[in-house]
Amino acid sequence: MIKLLKNGTVYSPDYLGKKDILIVDKRIAAIEDNIQFEESAHIEVLDVTGQLIVPGFIDNHVHIMGGGGEGSYRTRTPELVLSDAIKGGITTLVGVIGTDGTTRTMTSLIAKAKALKEEGISCYVHTGSYQVPVKTLTGMIEDDLILIEEIIGVGEIAIADHRSSQPGYEDIAKIAAAARVGGMLSGKAGIVNMHLGDSESKLSILEEVIEKTDIPIRQFLPTHINRNRELFEAGIEHAKRGGYVDFTTSSIAKFLEQGETKCSVGLKVMLDKGVPIGQITFSSDGQASLPEFDENGEFIGLQLGRVTSLFKEVKDAILEEGVQPADALKVITENPAKVLRLASKGTLEVGKDADLVILNEASYEMEAVIALGQKMMWNKKLLVKGTFE
Repeated sequence: MIKLLKNGTVYSPDYLGKKDILIVDKRIAAIEDNIQFEESAHIEVLDVTGQLIVPGFIDNHVHIMGGGGEGSYRTRTPELVLSDAIKGGITTLVGVIGTDGTTRTMTSLIAKAKALKEEGISCYVHTGSYQVPVKTLTGMIEDDLILIEEIIGVGEIAIADHRSSQPGYEDIAKIAAAARVGGMLSGKAGIVNMHLGDSESKLSILEEVIEKTDIPIRQFLPTHINRNRELFEAGIEHAKRGGYVDFTTSSIAKFLEQGETKCSVGLKVMLDKGVPIGQITFSSDGQASLPEFDENGEFIGLQLGRVTSLFKEVKDAILEEGVQPADALKVITENPAKVLRLASKGTLEVGKDADLVILNEASYEMEAVIALGQKMMWNKKLLVKGTFE
């Protein structure tokens, strides 16, 4: 089926103005001022006057098969369902394993990624979990990256956290070296996704690796950078030295009261402090447990991360913090695509995948989602759901 979107205001995510977009099969075939086709059995013409057309969102950190378990077995969180991703405008996901690298395995992670792909969206994964040594699929990081299509990086590897394996800088250096070589040989990013906890050590292990080895600073994507004020400030300095930083959009009121930086606010602060927009990404940590611990590290409660938080924080950055729409959109479109080397994702360009989100021009409310050329939501109505929904 050929689809023609007429009269939308396009952010690629850079502002392009009013354009028509032609979609043929799964890709963008043309973006022009005026494309003319008569509607027929093979051509669907969609008038999107008064609406914004933006790239489909990339969520680079999601526990797609569930996570958690810090409060024992009953607190293992449920897996992601397709409709949650669609409601969040997410057309590309990166799945990760977190604290539990025993009952959550790489075989299950890849199977879930393949299931989401069959249901209509794009999905990749990182190899490993919090633990060091890394629990890979094949036995080696390099082999995972080179041989398994869906595996594009390593992580999330936990540091500065009482739940981590307490790795030293040499452990992290070896992981990054393996990821770098595996990425080079497979044409992938080989990024190392680093979970950051509340410890006062913050980014010190990464700083030591960067200082003492030849591993470049951009081999790492440290996430949860907004977890507390001290870590957020360290993240600003890390970004100013050329590194990437990733904000986590899922949160609860208590975390914000305890010093977590709201993502929309943090984005504005970083931009005001001179951090280049291209070094900042947002991810949801969707389906993760959001555990609460007391001063002794004892588990006292848990809530669930939501992928729908991703765009909410971007919208708040635009409407409440005054961040330019193109910049705010980049943290969930162009930037993660570049960091992860997803060449067909992240921008609206001829030849790239037809992943689009349509927003109300005034309110930024989500109106429609197209993934790989297929209408997944239209006029706020879900058209496609997961197999068991």
